[in-house]
Amino acid sequence: MEQGLFGVPELSCPAGFQVATETALKNTERLVEKACSSSPGVQTVQCFDQLSDELCKVADLADFIKVAHPDPAFREAAEKTCIEIGTVVEKLNTNVELCKSLKNLLDNPDIEAQLDPDTRRVADLFMFDFEISGIHLDDTLRKEAVALHVKLLDLNNEFLVGSHMPNRIARAAIPEHLHLNFATEGSFIQIGGLHADSPNDLVREIAYRIYLYPNAELMGCLEELLKCRYKLATLVGYESFGHRALKGTMAKTPETVMSFLQLLTDKLSDRTAKDFKMMRDMKKKLSPRHSELMPWDHPYLSGVLRAERYNIEPSLYSPYLSLGSCMEGLNNLFSQLYGVSLMSEQPRAGEVWSEDVRKLAVVHETEGLLGYIYCDFFHRQDKPHQDCHFTIRGGRQCQETGQYQLPVVVLMLSLPHPTKGAPTLLTPGMMENLFHEMGHAMHSMLGRTRYQHVTGTRCATDFAEVPSILMEYFATDYRVISQFARHYETGKPLPESMVARLCESKKVCGAADTQLQIFYAVLDQIYHSEPQNRSTTEILKDMQQKFYGLPYAPNTAWQLRFSHLIGYGAKYYSYLMSRAVASMVWKQCFIEDPLNREMGERYRREMLAHGGAKEPMLMVEGMLQRRPTIGDFVDALVSELNPNFETFIMDSEG
Repeated sequence: MEQGLFGVPELSCPAGFQVATETALKNTERLVEKACSSSPGVQTVQCFDQLSDELCKVADLADFIKVAHPDPAFREAAEKTCIEIGTVVEKLNTNVELCKSLKNLLDNPDIEAQLDPDTRRVADLFMFDFEISGIHLDDTLRKEAVALHVKLLDLNNEFLVGSHMPNRIARAAIPEHLHLNFATEGSFIQIGGLHADSPNDLVREIAYRIYLYPNAELMGCLEELLKCRYKLATLVGYESFGHRALKGTMAKTPETVMSFLQLLTDKLSDRTAKDFKMMRDMKKKLSPRHSELMPWDHPYLSGVLRAERYNIEPSLYSPYLSLGSCMEGLNNLFSQLYGVSLMSEQPRAGEVWSEDVRKLAVVHETEGLLGYIYCDFFHRQDKPHQDCHFTIRGGRQCQETGQYQLPVVVLMLSLPHPTKGAPTLLTPGMMENLFHEMGHAMHSMLGRTRYQHVTGTRCATDFAEVPSILMEYFATDYRVISQFARHYETGKPLPESMVARLCESKKVCGAADTQLQIFYAVLDQIYHSEPQNRSTTEILKDMQQKFYGLPYAPNTAWQLRFSHLIGYGAKYYSYLMSRAVASMVWKQCFIEDPLNREMGERYRREMLAHGGAKEPMLMVEGMLQRRPTIGDFVDALVSELNPNFETFIMDSEG
């Protein structure tokens, strides 16, 4: 019996997307009427959530298929669905009647007082969606808000596409002997990236100067985009786009983010200076002629220093890290922490988009089936390269059936296929990515939210990376690794000293690496604050000097390659803040015993179970049993860089 994708019967062929979309839209109309006509109460919020679920079920699935399906007909059909549903969502966010039904609920103190905290938060989140669409404005201003929305969709897209476009230069402009480092196209050389890992400093410099050469059209697009974002945010009542973007996050305001980034910079400054000095000395040694340290040297030299100090050649590690043993390791870890197992299931015909996709059922020892994870792990032509986690269906309590709608997610990696002689072997980096993405997946699986609007990873951006980054600590802890890392031929365990070397190597140039991230985060904050009377390049120069320290290269515009400005506008700091929280949770709760069931249960109860239904800082407080300050976050990140002296003792023995 032929199934559709993810077991959705309509999706056995591309045309099925049209059918699924029409069904969703019909149901949407019915639910809008129901929401508008029923009396205000919990049922209003349930109705909204059902509405959101109807649209998300189709849109989220289509969002994934449009990038991942090998068949272009499926990709196109999914793309069309995304656009259609996007248009409907925009319409709903400006539907005055619909908004009124929610407003009646929130404006009535008696009814509002009866709502439980989760329902209250979800109602507020839906209200926020209305407000940022400008629904509370008069007709003229509302039309302006809608027009800005539409314009921004185009600008976002134009900037994303442009930020990935290669730059060209006449072949004659580049020394003959370097041509083979780049792609050629007729009489041009095409440069589509920074070549940051090239051992040749001239290749790195050429790539940097040409790839980052300003493009006037794209520059105009970025300036316009930031202007429109500011205009829309102020129109709907915020001080700036940054203030709007940070509502509901851990940080809450741009001022807090900036003080976090400033304090972190101050506390790291001595170490950052030491790191840059080490890099400078290394550069003098490697190329005495050009000994000034430039931005194109940092990634390469920090790699050289790491390799020189700790022998961490990935091929030494990968024989111990076969995909099978890593999955076994994850299964053991989850069963010890949460009482959960990953069970392999045979997908039915038509359920998956490629025959190498594995389906895992996540089963709890007493609660039973929690959800499904589809693992799309192997390299494929036309597959996006970045590792990511997609929500296909959110968990929610179905009022209609009384059952829990099980969450479904996809984990996408790009691992090498197994060969005749060997299974898929992971480098330490790939293994950490697998653990990281699994952290997102378990966030989706272990949540039991009433509402799908706040299921799993649908939470504040600066909290969303905490569960995934925390998993990286488990992935590099010897007590966890020793449970699964075995040589695929000899069965020998991975030596403890090798794991220690790996952990220490991460700290090499750690301050400078963090400082570079701080610089990007600051740039993102300033771009999204009130308009500056200077160009984005002038802001970049200024911030690079204050928050990074390596010289600005004239006639470059790194910001035009900063594609995160689209998806993470004003939120690029999130990764640093999530890392700080994960570090605190690890040190306070798991470092003593990373396999402690009681602590695993507390972590599930306090942090994973709520998705986005609880204020993020309250979840952190529940876990740490105190409210951390910005200073605590900074100290956590700084202390990560302290060398672990046990390592050196161990290495001297062995």
